[in-house]
Amino acid sequence: MAAELHVALVAADREVWSGEATLVVARTTSGDIGVMPGHQPLLGVLESGPVTIRTREGGTVVAAVHGGFISFADDKLSLLAETAELSDEIDVKSAEQELARAKAEDDPEAERRADVRLRAATAGR
Repeated sequence: MAAELHVALVAADREVWSGEATLVVARTTSGDIGVMPGHQPLLGVLESGPVTIRTREGGTVVAAVHGGFISFADDKLSLLAETAELSDEIDVKSAEQELARAKAEDDPEAERRADVRLRAATAGR
C-alpha cells in the first residue's frame, strides 16, 4: 500500500473535508508548499489560494481557502482556515459577478477573494 497522510480541512464554522491523501498543495506566506507522507513537521500561515488534495483513490479535491494555518506531523495534516469552500460548492456565475463588482469598486481584498474562488471552482471541474 502506498504511503498516505490523513488530511483535515477545517473552516471556522465547519469541517470542510477530511480523508486520506497522497499529496496536498497549499499556499503559505513562504510560498506554495507540497506535502506528502513523510514530510518534515511544519507549521505555517496559509495565504488565500486554492488548496489541492490528491486523494488515496486518485481523485482531486480543490478548495478555496482564505487565511489560517497549516500544521503537519506524523503523517497528519491539518488545514485550519478562516473560511474555506470546496470547488463544487462555488457558484461560478456568482463568483464572476463578485469579481466584476470588486474591480469596479476598486476593492483589492474582495477582488482577491473572488479570484481565489474562481480559480478553485475552475480547477476542480
